[in-house]
Amino acid sequence: MMKVLIGVVIVAFIVIVGFLVIDPDLNPVNPGNSNNITEVSTPQGSKYTIEGEVYKAGTYVLSDGITMNDLLEAAGGTTANADDLAYFTNATLKAGTTYYIASRFDETDICSKSEISKVNINQDDAQTLMSVNGITTSIASSIVSYRSENGTFNTLEDLLKVYGIGNATYHKIRNYVILHQ
Repeated sequence: MMKVLIGVVIVAFIVIVGFLVIDPDLNPVNPGNSNNITEVSTPQGSKYTIEGEVYKAGTYVLSDGITMNDLLEAAGGTTANADDLAYFTNATLKAGTTYYIASRFDETDICSKSEISKVNINQDDAQTLMSVNGITTSIASSIVSYRSENGTFNTLEDLLKVYGIGNATYHKIRNYVILHQ
C-alpha cells in the first residue's frame, strides 16, 4: 500500500514539473506571496450575440440600450447576402439575446440568382404566412393575434414570444420572414 502511495506522489510531482516545463509562465502557488494573484476585470456593459449574414458573428459586450445598428457596427457590418428587410436598424435590443441577420439568397445553392420568397410577419394575413414551411394554421393565427395585441415585430427574435413558436420552429422559418417592405 505504501508503494502505491509513493508512486502516486512521484507521478503527481512529475506531472506538475511537466506543466511548468510546458508553460514556464505558470507560477507555483505561494500563499505568502500576493504577487501571484491576478485580478481580471470585466468590461462594463451587457452581452449581445449576433449571427447570420454579418462579417464577424459572435458575442459582443456593449452598453445597455443599444440598437441593431450598434450591434451591426460591432460585427463589422452585414454581408452582401444580408436581407435588410429582415431587421430594423433602430430596433432597441435586449441584452443576453442572440440576434440573427437573415440571408436574401439560399445559402445551400451558391449559383442561385433569385431571392428567397419571404412573407412579412408585420403585414401579411394568416393565409399568406402559412405559405412558409413550418408555419401551421395555429402558428399563423398566433402570429396575427400577437401582432394585433403587441404591435409590430421589431426583430426576428420577437417570434419566440409567439405561442407555438419554439427554437426549432424559429430556426426553421427565420430565413423566410421579413419585418418590413
